[in-house]
Amino acid sequence: MAKDILGEAGFHFDELNKLRVLDPEVSQQTTELKEECKVFVDKIAEFKKIVGGLIELVDQLAKTTENEKIKAIGARNLLKSIAKQREAQQQQLQALIAEKTTQLERYRIEYQTLCKIEADQNEFIDQFIFQK
Repeated sequence: MAKDILGEAGFHFDELNKLRVLDPEVSQQTTELKEECKVFVDKIAEFKKIVGGLIELVDQLAKTTENEKIKAIGARNLLKSIAKQREAQQQQLQALIAEKTTQLERYRIEYQTLCKIEADQNEFIDQFIFQK
């Protein structure tokens, strides 16, 4: 009966028969909640640590990717430059071939002309020798 009167007034006895302001069930729930909160905070701290490591790893991968991207762009630009140089060199060689072909044709015509002149001169010499 004294427990009921004290219980109505908001006072309770725990298992050690100490006078408490909280109901023992509420006190136990509070303790359980406190422990659960501590576990939750520990898990959150662990999660934060894992996420921090993951973020660091992703940042490192991003930097590596960016460096590889820059290298690839440089290599692509170098290949374009080499291709342009080869194209320019090819055009120069084609111009040189055209020039040499023109020169060869000129020499061929000159040779034919000289051969004709030589034949004419030989014929003239032969006619001159036969007339004497």
